[in-house]
Amino acid sequence: MKPALWLRIASVLTFLHGLLHTIGGVFGKQEPGPQTIAATAMKINQFPIMGNMRSFWDFYTGFGWGASIDLFVEAVVFWQLSSLARTDSYRLRPIYGTFLVAYLALAVNSYRYFFPPPVIGELLIAMCLGMAIASSKRPTPVTV
Repeated sequence: MKPALWLRIASVLTFLHGLLHTIGGVFGKQEPGPQTIAATAMKINQFPIMGNMRSFWDFYTGFGWGASIDLFVEAVVFWQLSSLARTDSYRLRPIYGTFLVAYLALAVNSYRYFFPPPVIGELLIAMCLGMAIASSKRPTPVTV
């Protein structure tokens, strides 16, 4: 397969990751019991920080939205890169590599702090980026 197709697949997987993160993470509800107790404690204990009153729940929610926004932006970037890859994929390999390393790091982070589904998604995205690198051909020199 060509790099553009691998990037389109990475784009769709990243969009799905962002969508599922938003549905389950940002809009997810806590189960009664320990989850509700922990969330309530995060919400009611506020403290001043940089001139504002905030809680750990504010940070939790803000970081959740930040991750969703980031995933949606990356999905758009991968789609845009796929268009550029049709004519100049070889020169884009450092960009693919940067995202590949980032998704491998995210997979390690998700394995350590979360659960298997995001790890699987992040490894699939990293695989697509690796395949985009591997399938990028050096342009043939133009002779006059």
